[in-house]
Amino acid sequence: MKKQPREHRISILLNESEQQTLERFCDKYGVSNRSRLIRETLMRAILKRLDSDQPTLFD
Repeated sequence: MKKQPREHRISILLNESEQQTLERFCDKYGVSNRSRLIRETLMRAILKRLDSDQPTLFD
């Protein structure tokens, strides 16, 4: 699979407690790339939601 360059930037703002929680998580689990963590977590949540919204055979 060809690696696609990331060309689109999205900025988010965190409050103090959210930032501290993110830092604690990264320290505890040895996360060195916060962008990757946030991107993968976001995409996982989005894909899960899209999957659950799909009509099923028995709906």
